[in-house]
Amino acid sequence: MLTIEESRVKYAKKSNYDKLPNVELNTNDEIFKGWPVIVDEIKKTLNKNAKNIIVVETYQGVLHEELIEGLQGLEPAVFVNTMDLFKDEDAIKDMTWKDVTDDRVFGYMTRLDIQDFFDADQRSSGVDLIESAGGDVLVYGPGASSLVEKPTVLLHVDMARWNIQLRMRANKVTNLGMSNSEEAFSEMYKRGFFVDWRVCDRVKKDIYSKVDYFLDTNIEENPKMLSGQAIRQGLDETAKRPFRVVPFFDPGPWGGQWMKDVCDLDREVDNFAWCFDCVPEENSLMFKVGEDTFEIPSVNLVFQQPRELLGDVVYARFGDEFPIRFDFLDTMEGGNLSLQVHPTTEYIQQEFGMNYTQDESYYMLDTDEEASVYIGVNKGINPKEMIHQLHEAQAGNCDFDADKFVNKIPVKKHDHILIPNGTVHCSGTGGMVLEISATPYIFTFKLWDWGRLGLDGKPRPINVERGEKVINWDRDEDFVQEELYNDIRKVAEGDGWLEERTGLHKTEFIETRRHWFSKPVIHDTNGIVNVLNLVEGQEAIVESPTDAFEPFVVHYAETFIVPAQVGQYIISPYGESEGKKIATIKAFVRG
Repeated sequence: MLTIEESRVKYAKKSNYDKLPNVELNTNDEIFKGWPVIVDEIKKTLNKNAKNIIVVETYQGVLHEELIEGLQGLEPAVFVNTMDLFKDEDAIKDMTWKDVTDDRVFGYMTRLDIQDFFDADQRSSGVDLIESAGGDVLVYGPGASSLVEKPTVLLHVDMARWNIQLRMRANKVTNLGMSNSEEAFSEMYKRGFFVDWRVCDRVKKDIYSKVDYFLDTNIEENPKMLSGQAIRQGLDETAKRPFRVVPFFDPGPWGGQWMKDVCDLDREVDNFAWCFDCVPEENSLMFKVGEDTFEIPSVNLVFQQPRELLGDVVYARFGDEFPIRFDFLDTMEGGNLSLQVHPTTEYIQQEFGMNYTQDESYYMLDTDEEASVYIGVNKGINPKEMIHQLHEAQAGNCDFDADKFVNKIPVKKHDHILIPNGTVHCSGTGGMVLEISATPYIFTFKLWDWGRLGLDGKPRPINVERGEKVINWDRDEDFVQEELYNDIRKVAEGDGWLEERTGLHKTEFIETRRHWFSKPVIHDTNGIVNVLNLVEGQEAIVESPTDAFEPFVVHYAETFIVPAQVGQYIISPYGESEGKKIATIKAFVRG
């Protein structure tokens, strides 16, 4: 095993990974910064000779105290806080119980909307107060837009979900209708995922085209405001060109050291385990206006430009959901991931109300000499014996003998391991995984976590009871070798390029193609969104054969999205990579 110092020599590259990618907007609008400037701009939209109703719709996870204090500069005659009109906390708990459940990890996607959170009498009183007010009214909070049919000005305060999670961990926010800022992060996250974010997204979709101004309060005490017209124009422009979302890095109990150097991360952090490099529901999208930036959740693009981004075929199948996820799993100088299995489609539909499950794959961006992946079960094992030992390990009576029951294979850089649902798997230590998967997010059943604790000092949730119901015992070492390990086939080749199909498995809906090239390669979305990563080489440039978008430069290990409506695009080696053999991996939904 290499020391950290030795590994840094081994993995060291000149880091050109862009941690804050942005989309430059062509707009005359400006970003208003700071509460005094924001308040002054809002006041300019008001009628001095009539009653004004200012509506501020907020997403879960905003810092209410800061916002309310900052907006008081509007000096309203009447202030209505929607949270004062909600049902009491016990009633909300009862109402959401069927979705939150008592499971430590999993719930059910709610069908509730924001109206369900209001107490009918309190809401009626709030509406009466707004209508009878003799002066300006400020209506603030989640569901504020539902109380006023025609506001004078409508603002929306949005939040990127990665930042909401950081605030939950820091006990700075509460869930909708809750006073639970001190609750465990896992409980807050579960309620946010299954209830709050679904409810707030329904509001967001309903009002997005009507919003006059959007507020970016992702950085505390540094509010920014941009016109709704500019944001909507920005989403329209983004859906016409290649782009990247803002990546989010996070430590974990098994995390490694590779991303610190390649992605130029904080060396003082013990490790980095994950990177959401392209998970639009979690990531944010950064707009650049002049010298300033404005951050919004990247899922807004999916909601507002679904056909243009995804393509008609994908939209017809998945609706306004982005079905492909690219993320990093770093175990270089780290530990094994938890041994796990993903639910079958039937199980996830019945148990959680999800339409599809998390089929996935491991593309090995890098490895050390001892890297391995656990995939499938060993031939001839007794399933009952394996499940019994997993239960005993879960109870703390023994360690689980993974090597006895689970197939373990050595892996090297650029191997591709396919993982259809129901397959027992995990990456071992010494690997840098680019995980290419479908996007049901959190539906992973951990079977064994090597006896370790989470970063919070508590045992991580194990789900043997659920896992044993979905394990496909036919996925043994023979099946792995025949269908899941490096099932790579040449598709086409030309002058200076080679295209290979590397997966995914025939039961999975994602197709992956790898291109090795030293000269320009022509790609075509064929009306389906493409997601790519530069898996070999320092730089590449993406261009339009018709100059439909500005040339777009990507760097090693960066994931980028090419919207369906782009059509043809060309990728060429660039900068230090010119004349060298480099590679991309591309994923798309099979038509």
